Amino acid sequence: MADLVRVQTSVLDIAYEQSGSVDAFPVVLLHGYPYDARAFDEVVPIVNAAGFRTIVPYLRGYGPTRFLSADTPRSGEQAAIGQDLLELLDALQIRQAVLAGFDWGARAACIVAAIWPERVRGLVTCAGYQIQDNSQPTKPVEAEQERRFWYQHYFQTERGRRGLTERRDEINRLLWKLWSPTWAFDDETFKRTAASYDNPDFVDVVIHSYRHRMGNAAGDPHYAKLEAQLSVQPKIRVPTILIHGTVNDVNPVRNSESHGRFFTGPYERRIFENIGHNPPQEDPKSFAAAILDVLKHQSR
Repeated sequence: MADLVRVQTSVLDIAYEQSGSVDAFPVVLLHGYPYDARAFDEVVPIVNAAGFRTIVPYLRGYGPTRFLSADTPRSGEQAAIGQDLLELLDALQIRQAVLAGFDWGARAACIVAAIWPERVRGLVTCAGYQIQDNSQPTKPVEAEQERRFWYQHYFQTERGRRGLTERRDEINRLLWKLWSPTWAFDDETFKRTAASYDNPDFVDVVIHSYRHRMGNAAGDPHYAKLEAQLSVQPKIRVPTILIHGTVNDVNPVRNSESHGRFFTGPYERRIFENIGHNPPQEDPKSFAAAILDVLKHQSR
């Protein structure tokens, strides 16, 4: 049974679930939108049984995690979640860890691996290299991908903010179904995660995330330097396993075919057949296997 623990960083009181020996090598598991720590419930015991400690934080705006000050901008930009992860490692006095995540969590993991590689023994990322080039936020993508991003366009509007405020469970459940069309999750599985949407900052963080990446919201000046570093899409040199599900309906598997160019260290791309956007919950055994395999590599 995981212990729910809290630790303070410069702007957050981060809630995280910890399992395994505190003296064991740490693996940090990172969720995205619209998910939470429950995505790793079946991954954690496998990794613990192999002798490793697991740390599963709730990202800013989710579950029990809270901002320390009402004056802190509720930013959801990529630099903010990347900085949060670095500061979590610092607060827990973790010199080095394996980072594994999907969606926003994969983005945070990629950022720390790229900018602070000495802190990362290995990386497991889902659906590709996840650091965004935000230098051209208004540049359109192919029409079919724009269709997949309907929710991002919706969130640019005040109607979208109101929709996420008033119908968040309905919208988020629809995204689960669309993005993972073969995943037969039940009502109870969704409800366990939906509790994390009740965080008072959930809507603000999510809306800012998608408006910032499309150029419709300013970033928090506190993260401007890091955002500038990320805009060049820095290479990642730590050992990496990239996972991509074949039925991921928001980020099709072909999208990561050329992503090997972003990785200069040991790199492997694994295709998960009949799996969608949430590999740790849809195929926990294979996701855990990727973590254990990346741990076998030695950082350059």
